[in-house]
Amino acid sequence: MTIDQVQDNIIEDFSSFDDWMDKYALLIELGNSLEPLDEKSKTPENLIQGCQSKVWLDADYNDGIVNFKAESDAVIVKGIVSLLIKVLSGHTPDEILNSDLYFIEEIGLKEHLSPTRSNGLLSMVKQMRLYAMAFKAKENM
Repeated sequence: MTIDQVQDNIIEDFSSFDDWMDKYALLIELGNSLEPLDEKSKTPENLIQGCQSKVWLDADYNDGIVNFKAESDAVIVKGIVSLLIKVLSGHTPDEILNSDLYFIEEIGLKEHLSPTRSNGLLSMVKQMRLYAMAFKAKENM
């Protein structure tokens, strides 16, 4: 599936709810389905700066594909990072770097987050793109 196809599926999932409490419940459910991050990955280097809660993000690069793993100590944030992982994992660095993450706006997430959570979301996306850039640079060496 392409990044846009995954985003379209997420938009469809969220559009079946009118009430934001139901959308938050879906986010929490998504966060709870996230595989726990290995304790050895919970390092200061993997801790995302700019998030109010603690979010650890790690990435692997195999056969030209980036796979992300993450964990957070906050349930809503864990749901948000699980959405980002769902969208960006399993793709090439170029696909990640060239993606327009329109689902964030489309599902109304941006307008329903506090300013600190919005900053955290931007920090998570930025870190995922930095991983993709690093893997791409390494590949071109």
